[in-house]
Amino acid sequence: MPLEAIKQVSGRAVYLPGDDIDTDRITPARYLKVVTFDGLGEALFYDERFNPDGSEKPHPLNDPRFKGARIMLVGANFGCGSSREHAPQAIYRAGFRALVGESFAEIFFGNATTLSMPCVTAPKADIAALARAIEEDPNLIVTVDVERLEVRYADKAFKVNLPPTAQKALVEGRWDPIADLLEASDLIEEAHARLPRATLS
Repeated sequence: MPLEAIKQVSGRAVYLPGDDIDTDRITPARYLKVVTFDGLGEALFYDERFNPDGSEKPHPLNDPRFKGARIMLVGANFGCGSSREHAPQAIYRAGFRALVGESFAEIFFGNATTLSMPCVTAPKADIAALARAIEEDPNLIVTVDVERLEVRYADKAFKVNLPPTAQKALVEGRWDPIADLLEASDLIEEAHARLPRATLS
C-alpha cells in the first residue's frame, strides 16, 4: 500500500538567510551519537540558537512570531557539507514539512525526499519577495504545490522546480524506497523461487 501522497504542503513559513548552510550547522556533530532520531528536532541549529548556558540567541527559529512554521525558506546550496542524514531528520522532527530554496546539496535533497519533505527550488527574487511578505505578516499561509510546481501565498504565486523523479515519488506516495521493498516482499519471494539453485559438486 502506498505511503501518504504529498501533493501540497500548507502552513506558515520562516526564512533562514544565508548561502552554503552546511549540515554541521544544521545539526552539530555531538548529536550524531543518538541511537534514534526521536527528539532530534531539539538539536536543529542548536549552536546558532543557544548560548552555552542554554539562553537563546537572536535567530529566526527562536522568534515567537514564527513558532510552528511548517515551511522553511533558504538560500543557495543548503545542506552542503557532510552527508549526515541527521540534518533533514532534525528539520522534519522540528515540524517542517517543505523547504523552498535557491538550491540544495544533492545528498541532503535525497535524504529529505525519503522523509516525504519536498525541497523545491526557485529564483532568489521570488524567495526574497516571499521572505518580505512573511516578515510583514508572520501568520501568512504559504502553500507549496508539489503537483503544480508552484508556491502560493496571499494573491501571489511563483513557479518552482523539482526533479521529475522526486515529484513523482512524492505525489504517488512512493517516497520511501524501503517501504517499497517491504510492500513488494511477495514479488521478491516469487522471483527468488524462480532463480536456479546452486549445486555442490
